[in-house]
Amino acid sequence: MPTRDYKTSLYEELQDPEFAVAYLNAALEEGSQDVFLLHLRDVAEAWGGMGKLAGETHLAREALYRMLGENGNPQLSSLDKILQALGLRLAVSQGSSV
Repeated sequence: MPTRDYKTSLYEELQDPEFAVAYLNAALEEGSQDVFLLHLRDVAEAWGGMGKLAGETHLAREALYRMLGENGNPQLSSLDKILQALGLRLAVSQGSSV
């Protein structure tokens, strides 16, 4: 039985919107901005790629790769454009320490 590439398998699973949302929420719960941005990049790639996302957000493809890469630091407005283009949104909820 041939082995499958990790990214190929992941991108197939990310086609399920519920799985993709859980994947992003898990990254947020981990508390690492870098991990969240890399997970968001995976979702973007799985849902049509950076070229499609660039067209929908009017952000340069290269800028998207930088924003969603290691040490990426997108402005909230850019992150909002990306999420909206993917049909997603950020939400705030009360934490357990409040």
